[in-house]
Amino acid sequence: MDLLVLLGVGLLTGTTTVLFGFGGGFVTVPVVVWADSALGGEATRVAVATSVVVMVVNAGFATAVTPRRTLAALRGGGPLLLLLAAGGAAGAFATRLAPPALTHWAFVVYTAVTLADVLLRPGFLRPRGQAGSSVPPRALPALVGAPVGALAAFLGVGGSVMTVPAMRRAGHPMRVAAALANPLTLAFSLPAATVHLATATAPAVADGTPLGLVGLVDLRAATALLLGALPVIALLRRHPPHIPDRVHAWAYAGLLGVVVAAMALSGP
Repeated sequence: MDLLVLLGVGLLTGTTTVLFGFGGGFVTVPVVVWADSALGGEATRVAVATSVVVMVVNAGFATAVTPRRTLAALRGGGPLLLLLAAGGAAGAFATRLAPPALTHWAFVVYTAVTLADVLLRPGFLRPRGQAGSSVPPRALPALVGAPVGALAAFLGVGGSVMTVPAMRRAGHPMRVAAALANPLTLAFSLPAATVHLATATAPAVADGTPLGLVGLVDLRAATALLLGALPVIALLRRHPPHIPDRVHAWAYAGLLGVVVAAMALSGP
């Protein structure tokens, strides 16, 4: 049953990767917390680490099949990508040291604040660069890379929860903001995944039996999620759905609300 649920969530993750830039992130953390509930308080740390590994693969694949003309918006963004990578490594190390309850509730609080921000602050539901505006979209400043990478890796939320709202307010339509979230997610998630796989000790269930983890990563859950996600990413990149921009933005906000509720209800 766990495997079927993970495969189903993988299908959802593939869809959100293409439509919203969620390479895994906040969609996978709640379900891995549930699947690894035998770990008790450690389940959140394992879920965050597993989510980061899923994000590497999903975001990398989605980036590879994104049209070059879309990725051109990141031209000259080398400093931003490097700082995202440095922040991702730092956030992964912080996850190892932080109490599991802190990681869990910080995830809930941050996602809830993001939801309130996109609904209440102007610029997300209708970014400034649309509706015939002659003002071109702005580039994200490089200095945001380190804090975004660190917080995204620490919480396992994925880059899109931070970068999509920022790119919307910079003037990008949702389809472009979601597409650009994937290479930005890859930049911080790759070093974070390396830290989680190579430097952490796998926790055990109450009777001392390991759950087959590699470091803090549940490879069984990650594999099932990816088996569901990758075919969907390939299909939707080849045949992208046509969603009105405002509907697209409201759907993003709705998903944030669902995840806040799921993580709050599963709290330790």
